[in-house]
Amino acid sequence: MDVRRYRYYDSKTNRLDYDGLMADLTEAPNGSVILLHACAHNPTGCDPTTDQWKSISDLVKTKSHHVFFDSAYQGFASGDAEADAAALRFFVSEGHNIVLAQSFAKNFGLYGERTGTLSVVCNSPEEKSAVMSQLKLIIRPMYSSPPIHGSSIVKTVLTDDTLTTEYYANCKEMADRIRSMRVRLVEVLKDVGSTHDWSHVTSQIGMFAFTGMSSEMCDQLTSKYSIFLTRDGRISLAGLNEGNLEYVARAIHDVTDGKSITSS
Repeated sequence: MDVRRYRYYDSKTNRLDYDGLMADLTEAPNGSVILLHACAHNPTGCDPTTDQWKSISDLVKTKSHHVFFDSAYQGFASGDAEADAAALRFFVSEGHNIVLAQSFAKNFGLYGERTGTLSVVCNSPEEKSAVMSQLKLIIRPMYSSPPIHGSSIVKTVLTDDTLTTEYYANCKEMADRIRSMRVRLVEVLKDVGSTHDWSHVTSQIGMFAFTGMSSEMCDQLTSKYSIFLTRDGRISLAGLNEGNLEYVARAIHDVTDGKSITSS
């Protein structure tokens, strides 16, 4: 399999590199399989706008590409599971026969259960049968029968109106708290003296913030302040709270003060 990367994140602006993305999808061989994140892009937190999704859809049609959606944070992006499915549902409405890999590890708290689904949109019952036969050939030697405990939990919740309502409320509560931590982190960074433009943190979405910090800055945060994050500058906003916000903000200010958080 010939795997190629397309541009997505612009480290000069700490935002989506939409022009680079479109250029690379244009240059990709016709009929390529394009992997896209349905919402809350990991690790950048930068999602295309509604208009940008439409343009991506049009380009995919023009190039006869095939879309493989990865959805791991539905409900954790905006707090609305229906809204977080907007991009993939739009692609289906536009006639794309998408493939969707969906994980319930995060939005159902089932990390240890390996619970998810694989969905394929087909044109006909005959195509569905053909696709299913191929999937079974792949599945049989890999795991044959998937674990049932996690999927039973998801089924129990989503087939009960009361539990579903409670679940959606829980997702919204978590998403709202994470969103508030984005705002508060930027506010406290300013309060402790940082003069950097951290607006990209509040414009991103999902569980993570792609800060723009270098690997050296990240190493300093870990060695000097015992703050752990990936060396690409991605931090988990779920780990922030009012009790540690100032400590984290002061540490970030210390390692970034007088240094660039964007590439030149």
